[in-house]
Amino acid sequence: MKVVTFRAATRRDFQAFVDYFIPDYAAEIASNYRLSEVDAVEQARRELEASFPDGEKSAAQVLLCIILSAPEKEHHIGYLWYKPDPQLHSAYINDFYLFPTFRGQGFGSEAMKQLEMRLVEEGYKQVKLRVAADNAQARRVYENNGFNVTGINMNKVLG
Repeated sequence: MKVVTFRAATRRDFQAFVDYFIPDYAAEIASNYRLSEVDAVEQARRELEASFPDGEKSAAQVLLCIILSAPEKEHHIGYLWYKPDPQLHSAYINDFYLFPTFRGQGFGSEAMKQLEMRLVEEGYKQVKLRVAADNAQARRVYENNGFNVTGINMNKVLG
């Protein structure tokens, strides 16, 4: 039987996350906010450094490795980054990423269920996130797990 769990990111995991996240997020920034590739990479780097000033040990951020446990061994199948807000009893998912070979097999939904159970046990009442307009697969996973659209992000590039 395969089970989806989490473990805290190590320094090595954090570096691998950075290596994936910056180009991935930069591509989203360039596409959605119409910035140049160079400017998008710089913005992605600045935002990540601001969120994780102390790497994987940064306070107020949670970076987890998504783990698929099977009888024969464990597989690291993705990342989940969220920011808990204990005062508002809510958590904001900044990034939820499954490696491509593990998509479309129900592991994303299982990870969402595991996160929800974890947050409920910790006293949280709400989970929030933003999904890119062109990411239909992610939106489907979130909607299938009870998330609702609460608004539409808009922007205008000046100059």
